[in-house]
This record gives sequence, structure tokens and C-alpha cells, in this order.
Amino acid sequence: MNLGLFNRVNFKENTESKGMYSEWTSLSPVVQRCGSEGYSVLDKFGVSIGREVTINVVKQLANNLGITQAAEPSPLNTDKEVQWCMEVICFGLSLPLTEHDIIKDCVNIYCEWLSSLLPTNKVCVPGPVCNEPNMYARKIIGHCYHLFLPREGEGQDVINRQAVLCHRVLRTLQQVAQESKILEMETWESLLLFLLSINDTLLAPPSVKDDVADQLCERVLSVLFEVWLIACAKCFPTPPLWKTLRERCMNWRHRIALIEQWNRVNLALTARVLAFMYGPGFPELKIGEDDLIPAGMSNNTVVQAWYRFLNTIGNPANLTKPEIISQTPKFLHYAISNETVVDPCYHSCLQALPLIFLKAIKGIAGQVDAFLGIAQPSWWDEVVVGCSTDKNKEIGSSTSIHSPTPPPQRRLAKSFSVAPSAVSKGMPKTSLIGLTSNRISTVVQTASAPNSGPSSTSSISSLSSLNMESRAPLAAERAKCNSILHLFGEWLFEAAFVGSSLVQGNDPDHKRPSSVIMEGPKSKGPNSFHMSSITDLTDLPSNLTIDKYESGRAEALGALCRIFCAKKSGEEILPVYLARFYLAVDQGLHISSDRECGETIVSIVMNSQSIFKLDLEGVRVLVPSFVSALEIVLADKDSKLSPNVSKVDLRRASISILLSILVLPLHFQNIPIRELTTSSEHPIIFLELKPKLMNLLMNALQVESDPQNAHMLLGGLFLCVQDSAAFEAVEQVTQPLPETGTTNLLSSASDTTSTSSMTGGSDPRSDYFRGDTLCDVHPLDSAHALFVRATYLVCHRLISSWKTDLNVSLAALELLSGLARIHIKESDALECKRAVKWLCDYIIYQCSRPPPAHSKDLHSTIVAAFHCCSVWLLEHPYLLRDKDCLTTVLEVAELGVSGTKSVGKPGEKIKMKDDKELKPASMRVRDAAENLLTSILEQVGYFPNECGPESVSSLLDEVSLLQHCNSWATDCSDQTLAVERFRYFVSEGSIMLALLEEPLGNDQDPQPTVTLLIRGPFGRHAWTMQLRHLPRHRSGTKYHAPSPGRPVAMQDNPVRPEVSHRYFPEGVDRVPQCKADLAIPNLDHVLSDDATASEETKKLSQLLKRQIAAEANMINNHSQQTQLQECAPPPVCHEFQTSRLFLSHFGFLSLNGDNENTFNQTLIALDSSAADFCKDLTALDNMSPRTCDTAHIFYVRSGQTSAQEIVGNVNDENVSSHFVEFIHTLGWPVVVKKHPGWT
Repeated sequence: MNLGLFNRVNFKENTESKGMYSEWTSLSPVVQRCGSEGYSVLDKFGVSIGREVTINVVKQLANNLGITQAAEPSPLNTDKEVQWCMEVICFGLSLPLTEHDIIKDCVNIYCEWLSSLLPTNKVCVPGPVCNEPNMYARKIIGHCYHLFLPREGEGQDVINRQAVLCHRVLRTLQQVAQESKILEMETWESLLLFLLSINDTLLAPPSVKDDVADQLCERVLSVLFEVWLIACAKCFPTPPLWKTLRERCMNWRHRIALIEQWNRVNLALTARVLAFMYGPGFPELKIGEDDLIPAGMSNNTVVQAWYRFLNTIGNPANLTKPEIISQTPKFLHYAISNETVVDPCYHSCLQALPLIFLKAIKGIAGQVDAFLGIAQPSWWDEVVVGCSTDKNKEIGSSTSIHSPTPPPQRRLAKSFSVAPSAVSKGMPKTSLIGLTSNRISTVVQTASAPNSGPSSTSSISSLSSLNMESRAPLAAERAKCNSILHLFGEWLFEAAFVGSSLVQGNDPDHKRPSSVIMEGPKSKGPNSFHMSSITDLTDLPSNLTIDKYESGRAEALGALCRIFCAKKSGEEILPVYLARFYLAVDQGLHISSDRECGETIVSIVMNSQSIFKLDLEGVRVLVPSFVSALEIVLADKDSKLSPNVSKVDLRRASISILLSILVLPLHFQNIPIRELTTSSEHPIIFLELKPKLMNLLMNALQVESDPQNAHMLLGGLFLCVQDSAAFEAVEQVTQPLPETGTTNLLSSASDTTSTSSMTGGSDPRSDYFRGDTLCDVHPLDSAHALFVRATYLVCHRLISSWKTDLNVSLAALELLSGLARIHIKESDALECKRAVKWLCDYIIYQCSRPPPAHSKDLHSTIVAAFHCCSVWLLEHPYLLRDKDCLTTVLEVAELGVSGTKSVGKPGEKIKMKDDKELKPASMRVRDAAENLLTSILEQVGYFPNECGPESVSSLLDEVSLLQHCNSWATDCSDQTLAVERFRYFVSEGSIMLALLEEPLGNDQDPQPTVTLLIRGPFGRHAWTMQLRHLPRHRSGTKYHAPSPGRPVAMQDNPVRPEVSHRYFPEGVDRVPQCKADLAIPNLDHVLSDDATASEETKKLSQLLKRQIAAEANMINNHSQQTQLQECAPPPVCHEFQTSRLFLSHFGFLSLNGDNENTFNQTLIALDSSAADFCKDLTALDNMSPRTCDTAHIFYVRSGQTSAQEIVGNVNDENVSSHFVEFIHTLGWPVVVKKHPGWT
């Protein structure tokens, strides 16, 4: 069903009271004289006489009702008797409230008699009433009008009693409407007119605190709308009744409850409309009262009732005009009767208009969301009682505080109360106050003084926090944007322009909504736009000035943004809608003089995150305005916002918009941006926005504290640097720039809060985007400057505020890895060195954290930092030529491998390798450190190698190496024969060594040479090693002299003195002996006494003589020999076992001579003669050292659904040229069989 069809009947005349029912007669005069037709004949007599008659008659009839005793049949048997008693009861209902008992009996009698319309009649109902229930019901309904008339001068307790009786009547009428099967059309019309009459009597006058109208406001409105819906299902009201309802509602728009009930009914009807328009697959608008709409109502009836109720209160934008709202007879009567009142719009109850306007726009926005398929189930349950901001303080004593009577626990299930405040519990879920919980809404601004606005606890703090993650996606089968705008566009656009400097001069009320929007803001000359009529009234109360309606305006702008951001691919939106939308957004993004983030800016930003991603025609005219607004939101960490606005979500939405416009300056370059309202001699070009965007991005990243937002900003920052580098590379080819002196940009880059980015007026079209910010002269937006600023900022935050945040640290390290791969012509080695130093400091800090802080996540950041450091060294190999940089990197690698550094703090003793205990932070960290060390030793300065980036391994194998040897046939390619020439070993269980002892054919230097093929986790590498005793540049020097000769002594040898050794001191003979000395006998005495000892002594003497003679003879012979020969070096060896030399020099061989332990345990010899050795070697070489991922990319044309069609798109005749171009941007095609890096 086309929603725009309903607009064809909504033709409006010059006044609000006319429109879709302009050809029908209004029943307003009937409503106004409803009370005059129900006067009793007892009014002709005195009050005392009528009172006495009423007491006696009513008391007798009430006793038969069965309330206090058993019910009895009614004594009234004829129509005449019944009608006479009804005259008495009618008089009783008009008595003063002090006669509460009489009035209560009258109400009980009529309520019981109305049960005659129900399927089951009661015994107490008179027979004539049972026979003609519709006729008597019409009279009873007319008489009940007197019960609802306000009585002047009554106390609060009496008014509460009156409200209780009114509730009893309303419940009875509601029950009759729901359950009766015999209601005639005339009875329905009387019932509806009665409800309109009592509502108009109670609600049309200006609000007075605590009167009966204040007590019954919400109740009478809810019954009116609910009974009206029942009538739509059972006896659809005539056009005069609909016209009367619309006219009467116009007079009640100063009542908050009217808008709340209007929203409640509209959303309930919208839920039914969506159910049959879009089917069960469309997101359901879940409401708290599913039976609010009668189940038997047909779809056509639902649509008719929905559209008619939608137009019941007229244009919601008129709620911002007190002079229109107060232009009613009751308000005029109030102004005439009070000499001090100058104009009706000064009544204090009108101070609630900003809140009323907000609620009305929220209701419309809720329906917009429902048609977009983003309705949330929490709408009906989200009730916020009270006000949470200073803008919603309690307001004047003359306004209403809703005090429901009777209490909620005594109400029926259908007795809806929209805004109870006196009762702190039991909030009915039917109160549709928080309509849009899933999107941004705004807070109504009332007066700053405590007593300056409506005191309604149904007022809300509408700037609710938006949860971006929980926002429901748009429905695939949602209505088209044009259809929704045909239906709601006029109201939303007019509300969006409230208080702006662009307001149409012509009154659109006499046109259809679509025609107003189609024509747009006609230009009638330079003064075709003027301020709102409210602002022309300079003497309006302070709380009714146009700026107090900003909350409702923000809600309207948010709804419009959601509509336009719901555009589907290929969908067209009428240009006039786009033009008005751009004007509204441009005005909503206007920055105040105090540079505060207003509610309209918040609403637009939160609801237009994809506005620049949808390719809306002409949307780029809003870029300058959005840039100015984003600087207010993002640049300041302490921006002034409502406490109910989530700063994180607001900044996230702003970042999303910022990321969508970052690429525009370099894409459109010198194309001017059209201006919406004014014409400038020098329009802004896109390139002028680049410095602002860069500064805004840097400033936002500098103050950002949310991890997800930081992720987004880091991605945008990398995009900017990469884009600028590519742009300048192209520019240097097409338009070479003159050489400029290199300067240190660090000082300017570190102060990322650029002063120029925060200057300028609130008008985005001013010199704010000009001056010294032109791209060709500004030094801080070049690729080099961005590279320096990005590196400095990210490294600084990484080692300060991000070091404890895993996710942000990983993102920052990924960004730094990307920056390392961007090669800029003016790249500064000092900045790159500083980046590597910061990375090493980050690793040291993370590794030195206390044990409780170590976790898998922490080790993941350390591993990522090692990888990032490796990327910097690979992309900038010159860094390792710097001694300090090399030392820093190797110390960090040592820390990762062993867990400690050999060189500690100053003053600490250096720890040698053998003295340290191997305690790395984790095995993952150790592997990452070893990977860094391997990259330094194997790949820095070598990658990409000669075969390009396709492979990190050497392409040489055993066969290709032997083909370079003189002893190998060049045409032989047998791997088995080649393997026999090599000796194979495995070290550490992970590295395979293949040693070739033959020198290569191109080596003319006769040095001991060994060729190695090293197969490890990082690929296959070939090395040739020679044993050299001198550097290569001194290889011509002969260091093996034929006769070096004896070295000359520096001085003569000294004369060796002759020394005679004594066994005892010299003075031992001069010491006089004592008796103890004689205790030991001398040798001769012992020998003379012992023959055996004497014999042995003789033999010993003979041996001594022989030895003395031998030594004397040797000395004589030695002195006669010639001099000893001089030592000479051995001859040079020309035959080597180079494999043994290599293994011994590198510590793989043991020094002991035990054959069983010749090889260390870390080195294992392999048997290359095994049968499957060559096969396994080939399989090992086919394993890629890289991690290879396979991605399947398909091209799907519009409308294709089958797999055969999709796969068929890759054929030459079906493939799209744009798809091929896109594929080539990802890489380059290769022949898999010949590709060296393919697995």
C-alpha cells in the first residue's frame, strides 16, 4: 500500500480547523450545548424542594440496586414513571458536591440501568428501560454530563470524591461500548458526542492545578480514544464526528495528556498497519497492550482510523506557537475576565508547550522508525518518571500535578494513566513517554527559574543514552523514503526549521503536505526568509521563546536523518526533499557563539552516521558544516553535554562520520563545494578541508579514551597517511615539486591540538577554512608530516595510556607496522629510530610488569610488539647501522629470549650468558624474540631477495649448487646423486644442515670452503663459508714467512749463582746437646747391633754410588753435544675436512677424544642413503615457511541467486571488467606451478 495515497484527501484550507473534512459539517455546536439539553424540571423549583424530592426518590431506587442488600425488582413499570424518575436523577447529578451521597446514589442508579445494553440484564433495571435500552441510554448519557461539570470553590477532598464518581461512569460506559451487542448508530453518536463534550468541558479551559479537570485529564482522554476505536470496529464514526474530534482536540493541545494518548493510539494502530502491509517477516512493533485495538477491526478500517487519528491534532509544529494554541474561546474568555492579562498566550499552562512539542515529535519519530523496521519492544515499558535535568524542573503552582483518583490498584485493566506523579509505584506500562529508546532524543528546555513551566512527572529526560550495538538494523522490506516523507515530511521539516534563521515566509497550512515540500522555500527576493513569528513577539515569557523548543526540533532532525540514511541502493529521493533536508541539517549544525554542543548537533550526529556513505545526490554540500560540528564534539574531551547523553556513543558516531569524509579532499581536490544559503566569491574547495580533517583526527585520537573509538581513529589515521603518500607519489610524477629544506617537524607534530583548527567563527563558510590552511602551503598535512605526527602520537600514547589496554595496544601496533611499510621520500631516519626505541621501551615495560599482571593477553601484546619491531627493521634496514639502535634491539631480543638482560642498570654487574637463568616471560614471547633475532640475521637487508617478495626462501637446492661445481656435469639433474655429495645433520631438532665440502666453480681463492643449505622454520637458505686468517681486502698479504728466525733478545741473561743446599741450619752444630739428644742412637750404633740392617744399608750405599756415577756421566755427555736446533713452523696444509672445521668452529663438535661422544647431543647425523630420504627432502622443500590463506572472491550480478550463475561469472565472456580491475588491485596473477612461494 502506498502511504502517499492518504495525502490526496488531506487538502487544507486557510485555517487549522479545516482540511480533509472541509466539505462536512462540524458537530461542535452540538458538543457545546450538550449540557443545556439535559436540565431537569426540578430546576424550576427551589433548590431545597428539589433536594428533598431527590433524596426521597433516589434513596428508594438505590435500595433496590443490590449494593447494600439483595437486589429487588424495580417498582417502575411504565415509561412515564421512568422518565419522571430520570428528571429527578438528572437534578440530583447537578447538586453541589457537598451532597455527595445523593450524587453517588444517582450515579449508581444510572450505571445499573446502563447494564440494560449488556447481554445480561439485572433485576433492578426497570422494564421500560430493558425494552428500549438505546433510547434510555442516550438520555442517561446526556444527564451524566452534569456530573463532570467543575464546581467552583470546592476543596481538594470534595474534588477527589467527584473524580471517583466520574471514574465509575467512565468505566461503565467503556464496558458498555466493549460488550454491548445492541448499540444503535444514534447511541454510538450520542456516546461519542458525550465523551467529546466532557473532554471539551474539562480540558479546553487553561489548566488549573488540582481541579477536577487536572484529576480526570488523562482518564477522560483515554476513554475517549479507546471508545472511539471500539466505535471504529463496530460502527465507524461519520465524517462530521471525525471533524468534530479534530476541532475539539485542537482546543486541548495545551494538555500534555492529549499528546501522550495520541501517541499511544497512533503507535498501536501503526503496529496493526505494519502487520498486514508488510507481512509477518517485517520487524514487529511490539506494544504493551495488544488488545487496545479491537480484534475484529478489518484492515481497511484500521488504515482509515490510523490516518484519521494521525491528523487529529493538526500540525505538531504549531505547538511552538503559543498565539495559535491560545486562540480558543476558553483562553480568550480567560484573558477577557482578567484585567491584568494582556494576551491569552501568557497563561502559565502554556509553559508546557516545549515538552508537549517534544512528545508530539517523538510520537511521529516513533512511527517513522516503525516504518523503517527499527522499532524497539521497549517503547511501551520505557517510562521515566520525573525530570533529571535542570531544564525540566518543577514549574509553577498554577500547573497540574497529576494525582490519579482512584488509586491505580482500584482501576480496571483498561484504565490507562499516562503520568501519575503522586503515586510513586505502579507506573502503567501504557504510558508512551519514552518513545524512542533506541535512538537519540533531546531534552525539552523550559525556564531556568524553578517556577516557570509545567509540573508533570510524565515529562522525560529525552536525551537518552544511545546504545549503538543494540540498535536494530533497518528492515529489508522497509518503506521507501519518499513514501515516508509524503506522510510525515511536512510536519518533520517544519519542526526541523523551528527557531532557525530559515523559516518560510508563506503559510503552508492551505496546501497539501507534499505540495508544500515540492515547492520548497520559494525565493521572493533577498528577504524571502524571516524569523519565526514567536521571535517577533519580544514580550513573550522567557520560557516560551523559540530556543526552548530545541529538543523537539532535535527529535525532528533525528527522524529526518534516519529516513534519509535508510535509502536503499538504487532508490531515488525527490530532489525537493533532499534540498529541504540539507537546509534543515545545515541549520541544525549551526554552532552557537559559546561553541557548545547543542541538542540539534547531537541528534544529527547520532542519527546520520551513514549519510556520506549512501551517495545521496548533493550531500557533499554538508561537509563543511559537519566538519565544524565534529570539531565541537571530538576536539574537546570535556565538552558540555546532557548527563543522559553517552559521550562515548556520541564520539563514536562522530568518528564514523569523520571516517566517511577523510578521503574526499584528495579525491575531489580543487572542486568547489556549493553553498546552500549564501553565495561567496571564493567558494570552499575540498583540498582546503584536508588540514582541518587531519587536525581533527589527531586531536580526537589524542583525547580518546574508549577502546572501540580509538580503533576507528587508528584506522582512519593509517588511511590518511597511506592516501597522502600515494597522492604525493603521483603528484611527484605528474607535477614535480621544488625541493624544500628539511625541518624537524616533531615539535609541531607533538602539539597535535592545532591552534588553527580551533579558530574561526561559528559560520563554516567563513575564513575558517582558509588563510594559512591551504594544502599547497600548509606543512602539517603532507605525507611526511602526517607520518611523523602519527608515529609520535601513537608511540607516545602506546607507552603511556594504552599500555594497559590490550585491544588498543594491538591496534596501535598494527598501525605502526603499517606506517613502517609506507615509504615516503622525505622519511626521517631519526623518527624511525625513535619509533623503534619506543617499541623496545614498550616491550621492556610489559615484560617487567609484576607476575600477577602476566596473562595471555599481555603476552599477545609483547608478541605483537616484537613483530612490529621486526617490520620496522625489515622496511628500514639502515637502522641497524646505528650502534645505539642495534644495541637497543639486541638487548630487547635478549630480554625476550632469556627473561633478563645482561647489562642491567648503571652500577650493576654484567651477567654473562652462562650465569643467567633462562626464564622468558612465556614460550610465545621467546619465539617472538627469536623470530626478531632471525629476521635481523637473515632478512634485514636481504628481503625482498633476488626472486622478489614471492618467496622468503632461497631457490638454490643440492642440484643447483652442484651444477656450479667443476666436478659435476652441468646437464645432470639427478637429486639422488646430488644428495650423495652432501653430509646432513639436524641441530636442536628443528634445523637441518646440508654441508658440501667442494668449492664452487666461480671461487678462485684457495681457501677452505664449505657450502651450507640450512632448512629451518623460516625457510631454506644457502651460505658459502671460507676459513680466512685475514680480511678479504688483505688477502694478498703473505703471512707464512719461510724462516722467521729467532727473535732477538732484548737483554743479556743474568749469571746464575751457585747455591749449595743444606738440610739443617748452619748453627745446628753449635747448639749444646742435652740428655734428650742422646736418647736417639746414631746409625753406626744401630748397624752394629743389627746385622740385617747393616746388610741392607750396604746395598743402598751401592745403589747411590751407581746413580751418582750415572748422573755425572750424563752431565759430561750433555756438555759435549752441539747446540739445539731452532723450532720451525710446520708446512702449510692444503687438504681439509671443511665440514669438521665448520662444525668444530661453531661448537657442534666435542673436544674430547672419545669416539662415542664425538658429536654433541644437539647435533644428529642423518643417513642420506636411506630409501625415502630424497622424497622426504622434496616434501620438506615444498612446505612454505609462510602462513598461506586462501580467499575465494566471487562476482555476483544484481538479481543472481543460483550458484551456477555466480560461478559462471568468472568465464571470459561473462566476467566484468570492473571486477577484474578490482581483483588486480589486491595483487598480481601468478602461474601456480612455477610460483616459488606457492604451497
